[in-house]
Amino acid sequence: MERELKINTADSFKEKLWIGIPVILLVGLLSVLIYNHYAEFSWNGFVNGFNEEFLVFFAIGVFAQLVDGTLGMGYGATSTSFLLAYGIPPVVSSTAVHVSEMFTTGASALSHHRFGNINKKLVRHLLIPGVLGSITGAYLLSDVINGDIIKPFIAVYMIVLAVIIIRKALKKTIVKKKTKRLGALAVFGGFMDSVGGGGWGPIVTSTLLGRGRNPRYTIGSVNAAEFAISFASGITFMLFGGIHGWQVIIGLILGGVIAAPLAAYLVNKIKRKPMMVAVGILIILLSLKTLSKLL
Repeated sequence: MERELKINTADSFKEKLWIGIPVILLVGLLSVLIYNHYAEFSWNGFVNGFNEEFLVFFAIGVFAQLVDGTLGMGYGATSTSFLLAYGIPPVVSSTAVHVSEMFTTGASALSHHRFGNINKKLVRHLLIPGVLGSITGAYLLSDVINGDIIKPFIAVYMIVLAVIIIRKALKKTIVKKKTKRLGALAVFGGFMDSVGGGGWGPIVTSTLLGRGRNPRYTIGSVNAAEFAISFASGITFMLFGGIHGWQVIIGLILGGVIAAPLAAYLVNKIKRKPMMVAVGILIILLSLKTLSKLL
């Protein structure tokens, strides 16, 4: 009886950690941001920033989070495609997407935990390799790679991601296979996510779903792991590149946090295939628009 009580206590403590760690990290991050950038958060600055452009970024945040939370992919690809098409530079858009994802993925992870959508063993396998890949990619984009040169390549990369999403949606039969090399998959997904401003979901989620994994637990687990990946890359962007585009960041954060619980609830309520095709086509159109401006 005593042993059983200890096991239950340990399990209860572990459950609390799944909620407590994201909350503590987010509160700490918010405190640091306000302390270091309080001058930029003045009342006049807030009022002046609340304009038509802010509403555009807010709408992008809502839509991208609904896509990501229900499909397990697409936040970075969707929001980055919209921001690049709107004329936001790659470094600003990637920084904004990853800093906002630090909050939206935290809200998404808590929401998926609340609805019981997480396979904790899968999250543990993805976590550390994904974080290492994302830190490497964020450092290269912040301190080594020229954003203007890489912009057309990011647009092409987004088209490739969109094709992957559509291809997975149109695949009729999925034979369940054992997933191998999860660590290598997570490193690649984290790296491409940081450099391209998106890709964790399309690369990792689509691969796992393509191998026949349960959609509900795959989406919930990949979203939960994405919190750590986004947090690591966001901190790296802050350290090496600073933070630019507060209006973009706050718009994406507010839109994404508001949409996260609804997306987690809808994960088993909507037809995934038609939405995946629609999102893929949208990303292709936005990326082609970005390319047309550059060529």
